[in-house]
Order: sequence, then C-alpha cells, then structure tokens
Amino acid sequence: MTIEPIDRTIDRRAFLARSAALTAAGAIGAVALPSAASAATAAASGTTRFAPAGRDAQNPALDNPNAYVRPRPEAMADPTELTLAEAAWTLRARKLTPEQLVEAYLERIGAYDATYQAFNVVLASAALQNARTAGRTPRRGALHGIPLAIKDNYYTEGVLTTANSYIFQDFVAPFDATPVARLKANGAIVLGKTQMGPLATTRATTPAGVVTTVNAWTPTDPGVDPGGSSTGTATSVAGRMATSGTGTQTGGSITAPSNAQNLTGLKPTMGRVSLHGIIPLSYTRDHPGTLARDAKDAAIMMTAMAGPDPADPRTQGLPKVPNLITAATPITNRGKAKLRWKTRIGVLPAYTSGTSATAQARQAFLATMAEIPGATMVDVPFPDEWELLTGSAFNNVRLPERSEPFMPYLRGDLRDFGVSVTGWLQGALLGGNEFLTGQRAKLLLLERVLDQIFDHCDVVVQTDPVPFDILGLPEIGFPIGFTSAGVPIGTILGGMPYGEDRLLSVVAAYQASTDWHWRRPPNPPESAAAGGRVAAMKTQGVVRAATADPSRGRLSADEVANLMQ
Repeated sequence: MTIEPIDRTIDRRAFLARSAALTAAGAIGAVALPSAASAATAAASGTTRFAPAGRDAQNPALDNPNAYVRPRPEAMADPTELTLAEAAWTLRARKLTPEQLVEAYLERIGAYDATYQAFNVVLASAALQNARTAGRTPRRGALHGIPLAIKDNYYTEGVLTTANSYIFQDFVAPFDATPVARLKANGAIVLGKTQMGPLATTRATTPAGVVTTVNAWTPTDPGVDPGGSSTGTATSVAGRMATSGTGTQTGGSITAPSNAQNLTGLKPTMGRVSLHGIIPLSYTRDHPGTLARDAKDAAIMMTAMAGPDPADPRTQGLPKVPNLITAATPITNRGKAKLRWKTRIGVLPAYTSGTSATAQARQAFLATMAEIPGATMVDVPFPDEWELLTGSAFNNVRLPERSEPFMPYLRGDLRDFGVSVTGWLQGALLGGNEFLTGQRAKLLLLERVLDQIFDHCDVVVQTDPVPFDILGLPEIGFPIGFTSAGVPIGTILGGMPYGEDRLLSVVAAYQASTDWHWRRPPNPPESAAAGGRVAAMKTQGVVRAATADPSRGRLSADEVANLMQ
C-alpha cells in the first residue's frame, strides 16, 4: 500500500498562524477545556455534562490490515507479552478471548502492583464485564478487546479522576474525556486509572510528595527516575500490566517516562488530539498522547484518539489525520528495513558529545540510522538565540496558564496544592508584561525552528523535549540502549507540524533494525500482600492503590519547584 506524507509547505505557515491565534486565545483566558472550578462544581452538584455527539464514533481506520501482527512464538506463552498489534491479531484469530487477556493483566496487577504502584484505581469487575461483552459483539477494529491504562487526569465516566491531587481527591467524572470515549467506542477496555505527578507536574508522588510509582526496570530502587508525570502509565505498560496507555505532555511527560522505561511514546502536534475532559495544566502546551511498546502500537492508539472535536477549538481546521498505522509498518527490501519515505534526519550540535552511556547509545543510534536506505544524516545548527528563547525566563510564561483555572483554590486554602504549591503561586504572581513578552518570544522561536531547522531536515534529534512542547510540535521518544546497570536509554525525534506519520515511519524502520523495544524488565519480588491482591482482583469491583510507603522517599517543595514541568 502506497501512502504519501502530508504536504509540509503549507502546513508550516498555517501552523505559525494557528499558533499566533492560540497564543492570543490563551492570553485572554479563553480556556476551552474543563477547568478546576467547573470540575469541582460538577462533583459537588452531581450534575452530568454530556459529551458532544459524534466524538465517540467507531473509526474504520482501525481495521487497517497493517494493525494486525502475527505474534512472535515466545509471546504466545504469556498474553501480557503480546504487543497491542499482536494481541489484536490473536483476538481476531480467536486464539484468545478478551476475557482471557484481561484476566492475564489483572493477575499481574494483583501480583506486582503493590510493588510498582502504577495504578491509582483498578476497575477489575468492569474490565471483566466489558471483556465478556467484547467477546460476544462484532469486532470494531484493532482495539476491540484490548486492555488499556488511563492516566488519572483523563475524565473517565463514573470513576474517580483525581489528577493525584487534594483538589480532586473525591471527584467522580460525569463523562469520558474525548480520547477515552474514542478508545472505548473502538472496543478498548479500561483496566484502571494510573498514578501521576500531582496535577501533572513531577514524577508520581502523593500530593504531599511521598514517592509512589517506581521504574519497572528498577522496582527495588525508588531513587531511579521512572519519568513523569505520566509515570503510572509508563510503569503499567513496561511492567506488562496493560497493553498500552494514555499520557499527557506539557514539558516532557510522555517522552521522558518512555525513555526511562524502554517504551515508545508519541506526543502529537497541538490540536491533533482533543483535550476536552482532561484536567488542565497549560492551555497552549498540554498534549494528550500515548505510551506504547513500539511504533505500531503507538500508531494504533493515536489513530483512535486523534481527530476534530467540536468541544475543543484547537482541534478544528487541521489537516486530515494521516494513515498512521501504515506509516508505522516497516517495509523491507531483501530482508533489510528501509524508510518508507526518503528522510533527512537533522542532528543538532553536541548530540553525541561525551563518553557517557547515553552519548555512546546516541552514536550507535545515528550509525544504525545512517545504514538504513532512505535516511540521510544532516548536521543542523541551533536556531539563533536558542538558549535565550528556550531558557527558563521565557519558559516561565507557561506558569500563569497553569494558575489561571485554579485561582479559586489559590485564593482559598493553599494546602490543597500540597508540595507543589510554589509553582502555582509563581504563575499567579508573574506580571502581565512578562507573559506577553514571553508569548511573542514563543512565536519568534517557532518561526526560527521552522525556517532554520526544518529548511534542512524532515525530523530532528532532541536533547530536551521542552522546546518542542513550547511550540506544540510533535515528538516521539523510543529506546536506543541500556546503561551498564540495565537502565533503559532513549532518545527523542521532533517533527514538523502534523508530521506524526513521518516520525512513526522513522522509528518503525529503526525498530525493525534493532531489538531494544523487545526487551522487558524481569518480574519484581512479589509482596507479602500479593496473594490477597490477586484474590481481590477476582472478587472486588474496584481496587484502590496501596498506601504510599514513606521509606521510598519524599520530594521537598524546593525539589518539586525545580522539577515541575
């Protein structure tokens, strides 16, 4: 099947104009997503808000033949080892039922999540019931019967949606966030809601800063960074307790945990996925996305989640979602992977500098890419005044966008913000002149990235996700190696506006040429409570997270202020 990438010439100028309009909308407080105040009001009053019609329609693109991959023989022995695409093939072939797949994941959650602490709540009975229903109903595509983990800032109807905060600790969502509704409409099954950084700011801790979720690769060492704020989703997927999952990114919260835990995380272009029903952090920088095991799985998830939504104006008037699943399908010539489209891969200065394990992995990554037919490595400079325009002075203009929806709480009891209160106060105190200057600097940075980087290349390596988060440009994080201690090393590629298909095609070719993404962490030691938790999974409707263990450590207010995205 031949597909063509989107014409980038028009998109670059159009994206700059859209970014200017979005910046203006943010400056006048045109928040088009559920605010803290409206969520709290709905929770208190018990009122139900209904989602706009059509946002949860079945997506025929998910029945793409490329979405089904015959499983590796070694994966057939354990259903939780299957990738999403392999699980889709297995379910379609009736070699496994949705109920059996869900049961396998619940078994692992029961056995190991007391150690991982990836989930905030597990919806055991509902997941099993939905799996039985899926087994009796006509297939809706590759996501039919697939168990997923949902980050706990996505509204999930009838389920606690806390954003891991004191503010929302008792909030039961009255409807599904648009991405959740779309995943469900295409047959996906929600296993539970995952732990996250408080209000999506740091790695997963309690609102008081006590560390909860650990890196699935180092479960006995909570000091190893698991990546945040989509920590729980990353650990659930890496620890084989969910097939794939959702995350959000404002300052690296999808790509960072993916890199830390040997996953493939796709953060799309701003507006590609609706933010309706997701508790906000920053109006112009929040990006819903997915954390998956490889490029194909990320493409399947994004195909379901993406598209226009009348409830989110940022999604309107964009180029059509391309054929992501086919783009993420490796193609070969005489058994060797090649790129689907000739692609110039930009390499920024100092990307491979040094002798660290990361530097060596980056060097090996570039060497592998250079050998793949269709790839051309291109040295590209940093745009003019890069350090100034991406530094903290201008990056701090995100803070008022964070504080504005939460002003009723900032005027009330500051203890509601827990250990992260400093960042929220900083946003409330930033001057209007600084904010407006920063917004103009953002547009200048975007213009320079489009002209001074993407005039020379189609995708570019990243050493920090934040600049492309500021600009709303797409990124994909994926594994490229391990340290000598067995901790994953990843890298990030950034793309042009709406260029998710190009990013997926590059990573698919790389993953067809390497085996890093196939590696899984060993099982952690089972806790003394594991047997009881397994039994609870089978008998209880909802299972809450284990109590946080203070011995795992605690982030101080100063540490949180430095780490907050």
